Amino acid sequence: MNDSQDLTSPAAALSVSKVELRVSCKALLDRDTLNKSDPCVILMGQVEGQWTELDRTEVIKSNLNPVFAKVFTLDYFFEEAQKLRFEVYDIHGTHSIGTRDDDFLGGMECTLGQVGRGFCIALVLCGIDLMHPLTSYHFEGCNNQTHLLVSFIYIIITFNTNNTIVAQKKMVKPLFLKYGKYAGKSAITVNAEEISGNNGYVELSFCAKKLDDKDLFSKSDPFLEIYRINDDGTEQLVHRTEVIKNNLNPVWESFKVSLSSLCSCDEDRKLKCLVWDYDSSGKHDFIGEFYPTFREMQKIAGGNKVSWDCINPKYKLKKRNYKNSGVVILSDLKLHRVYSFLDYIMGGCQIHFTVAIDFTASNGDPRNSCSLHYINPYQPNEYLKALIAVVEICQDYDSDKKFSALGFGARIPPNYEVSHDFAINFNPDNDECEGIQGVVEAYQNCLPKIQLYGPTNVAPIINRLANQAAREETTKDASRYHILLILTDGVVTDMADTREAIVRASYQPLSIIIVGVGNADFTDMQILDGDDGILRSPKGEPVLRDIVQFVPFRDFKTASPAALAKCVLAEVPKQVVEFYSHKAFAPKCPILDSPNSTANTPE
Repeated sequence: MNDSQDLTSPAAALSVSKVELRVSCKALLDRDTLNKSDPCVILMGQVEGQWTELDRTEVIKSNLNPVFAKVFTLDYFFEEAQKLRFEVYDIHGTHSIGTRDDDFLGGMECTLGQVGRGFCIALVLCGIDLMHPLTSYHFEGCNNQTHLLVSFIYIIITFNTNNTIVAQKKMVKPLFLKYGKYAGKSAITVNAEEISGNNGYVELSFCAKKLDDKDLFSKSDPFLEIYRINDDGTEQLVHRTEVIKNNLNPVWESFKVSLSSLCSCDEDRKLKCLVWDYDSSGKHDFIGEFYPTFREMQKIAGGNKVSWDCINPKYKLKKRNYKNSGVVILSDLKLHRVYSFLDYIMGGCQIHFTVAIDFTASNGDPRNSCSLHYINPYQPNEYLKALIAVVEICQDYDSDKKFSALGFGARIPPNYEVSHDFAINFNPDNDECEGIQGVVEAYQNCLPKIQLYGPTNVAPIINRLANQAAREETTKDASRYHILLILTDGVVTDMADTREAIVRASYQPLSIIIVGVGNADFTDMQILDGDDGILRSPKGEPVLRDIVQFVPFRDFKTASPAALAKCVLAEVPKQVVEFYSHKAFAPKCPILDSPNSTANTPE
């Protein structure tokens, strides 16, 4: 593989893989006097040295051996250690988790990382180590007086990083309280599984008829559990429905699950489905079970009724005329194919590139060598460096290699009125330039003809591109996506209008890259980049999706053009996929599926 090509490819931004973590616990401490603990697991991640909550499981009432239905989905990155902590708490009521020691049931730390070409989970096994203090660690909370040392032992479980899951691993660890004290015999089990990037997901809706009545004075309170049966015979909880109170004919809410989670992308893999009558004590009454496959479920697509007898094996053995304990029906199945950035590109989607250049007076007189617009015959200025670096990548995704080039903040001929949206080739009917060289020539020819002025208003150009993209979207297919590169030497003046324009543009096939040139303070420009929060219009309307990437050019002055391009284009593939997925637009020329694939076009 050509390393330089790989570094600058927008598709490289999608090389982030994902892993699913499923959690269960055994023999938890019982903190409740009249009942059992109501456990919940919080997943913490270390961000810049600080522990931050990433996600949490549901609360399972009165259960010391919980199997949580919640699945933690994490990105994992090459050459980056990701420290994780699992904390188990006893929850009281519906209130948020407290910090009292008597609510804490135990914790465990591990590291999620990348080793070589395989994905690994490196679990830190804890044990008392009094002989080798140099290789040991004081468990967090140790008072340094008892000197209970906890040693690091790593278990490396490796996964291939291709498109199929080749390993499923289960890790069991003891839980610890503060000061390195074991939480009794408590243990936590983490099942780690790599998710394929393009398997898609399925939305399932189940209901049941005539379930057995397990309650004496009322009807059953049924819920459904679905387990995947793994190759080694173990069972992995995939989903647990909500409880339907006092109902023998329940209709459960639909739910979505990835195909790799449901059946490891094997349509004939057996699933184990259990129907229970909920009991607040945690001792649920078993109603029955059935064993479907995903292939059987898909028969619903032909208008066929798909149902299974819910069987209680004990009743079947004891009762001669036993038929079932009810019938479970699959009422709906929607199969969604998840397309990648390359699926859309290879399907014919064209990336149209537009550059907008800041011609405000703060750039300095172009005839002065100190000006950011000064044309040095031996060295391109910052505007040209940024422009060329980005366009060189984008041109590979545009078949005609024609790029729109616009300017703002200048007085333009013939009347020399200030314009915040003009073609730098001064052709209002066709603002496109032939290739990179055409854009460079238009820029250089434009400078002597205009008067740098102000203010720095970019909303008009954003609105122009958004309107153009909206007109083209009437074709209702994934045929054309826009990238707008804005080069500016300062903070925009029309911030409120720009925020409004970006919110509107987030509904269109458009991504915006802003490169700040020069040495100005660009702190306020970070507002437009939604990485630290959701950008909102002045009226409070949020963006549909994050479409803005801001980068100061000075951070890349000594770096290669490829490094700048990689940074500013990093989010584009994800933004393209997010837009077309939201619209449910498939690639114009769908990628041929394998003979066993049943992936459908998104609805």
